[in-house]
Amino acid sequence: MDAAVVVLLGLMVLALAVAAGGDVVRGVRTRGTPAPSLVAPPPSRPRRLVLVRHGETEWSLTGQHTGRTDVPLLDEGREQGRAVRALLEGWHFDAILVSPLGRARETLELLGRDEPVTVVEDLREWDYGDDEGRTTKEIRADRPGWTVFADGPQGGETIEQVAARARRVLRVAAEHEGDVLVVGHGHMLRVLATCWTGLDPRAGAVLHLDAATVSVLDHIREQAVIRRWNVSG
Repeated sequence: MDAAVVVLLGLMVLALAVAAGGDVVRGVRTRGTPAPSLVAPPPSRPRRLVLVRHGETEWSLTGQHTGRTDVPLLDEGREQGRAVRALLEGWHFDAILVSPLGRARETLELLGRDEPVTVVEDLREWDYGDDEGRTTKEIRADRPGWTVFADGPQGGETIEQVAARARRVLRVAAEHEGDVLVVGHGHMLRVLATCWTGLDPRAGAVLHLDAATVSVLDHIREQAVIRRWNVSG
């Protein structure tokens, strides 16, 4: 079977699994799970990653690609951060990893956590190069059909470079035995989830992630899974 067809089929299975609300094991849906509830973690405590995307900014609201530009949270984004705080009640984290960018660090402050925090440079958002601040519509005026996952930004990082950073973040998280909270950015966290599950990083294209949402990466026995995805307050 052609390699491109295999990748396409894998993406289709992953999209169906996440949309259906079940667990994802190496891109294959397992038994369906109840509606997400993050008020209290389950009693067994294998090491998990809990991902939080930062709250809304002016550029995320308008769909502008926001990589290295340090755009602050909107008032709405701050309210969203406080709502995420309630979702994380009952969790204890061995460590918190956060992007150095202000919108992620401010979101973390709104969560009101008291666990140890490490600022991780590799958690920065995708460097969009010449496409920084542009919307997909604007980019497609020059490059029809463009997507960041399939084509990458002009003059910025390749998806392979972003995935390499994501794998380094996972190695930092693996230094801790318990659960780890990761506060960062939409595209970076989507790539991080694919690296956790061993998928091609381009599979992040089907993992839509809204501002101020919680996702949980877990294990079922030895299998890396996406336990919850894009849960909002």
